[in-house]
Amino acid sequence: MKILFLGDIVGDAGFKSVKKNLPNIISKKGIDFVCVNGENAASEGVGITENIANELFNVGVDVITTGNHVWDQKEIYEYIKTEKKLLRPINMSGNLPGKGFSIFNSKKKSESRSVKSYG
Repeated sequence: MKILFLGDIVGDAGFKSVKKNLPNIISKKGIDFVCVNGENAASEGVGITENIANELFNVGVDVITTGNHVWDQKEIYEYIKTEKKLLRPINMSGNLPGKGFSIFNSKKKSESRSVKSYG
């Protein structure tokens, strides 16, 4: 199994680079599972939006981890309640929306991996 984990995607430049290059990397390297940290992917360099998360999923990201900056774009509060592939930090209060831990299937479908997000 080949897993690709990308650390902080920061601002427009990082987001656009991942969108442009990730599909080719997945294809050329035979990547089975992609995990990115997206807590700073918004254009301001802090937070993440629903649109950014969906665009990342559309180019091959399987799960997005976050940290304390996840809450900097207020719209994410509602989205993270329902989007199971967007994880809040597990070490933050359980009263906050979203999940800090989940189990995901790889692209191979026969294998699954657990991912935790620590802020």
